[in-house]
Amino acid sequence: MRDLASTMKRAAFAAAFGVVSGLLAFGQPAYAANPLELNFGLFGPNYDGRVAPCESAMGMITDQFWEKESTFWNSALKITGYSDIHEIAFRPWQSDNIPRRYCAGNVMLSDGKVRSLYYSIIEDGGFSGFGQGVEWCVSGLDRNWAYNPGCRAARP
Repeated sequence: MRDLASTMKRAAFAAAFGVVSGLLAFGQPAYAANPLELNFGLFGPNYDGRVAPCESAMGMITDQFWEKESTFWNSALKITGYSDIHEIAFRPWQSDNIPRRYCAGNVMLSDGKVRSLYYSIIEDGGFSGFGQGVEWCVSGLDRNWAYNPGCRAARP
């Protein structure tokens, strides 16, 4: 009985191997892509370098700061004012990178403390690459250490 089972297994394996070998032997050869298939739709980055000025991000930073503090850290902190907002750098790397404007300033918080703010406005950095996005860090309140130490990763 054992010899019959092993013989059947060998026959099934040989048949499967024969079918696969036959398909490979008689299949069509592979051809190169035609000119329409080559890089169709792959046009590369198309950045204009039109990034909003530093002052345009204040409302978004205020909203996102309040949402982060109240939702994730159970804190009542809010940004109550801005001062000394200025540009640090614009496109500090090669010209074919995503355009960014790096800015810095000070924020007054609802607890009465003044803290440093560092942020960047990114072309095509919004949701799903539409619109401009903002990445920001308030020094001393980077509780998840995304930009630590001292918000250094938020600067150029």
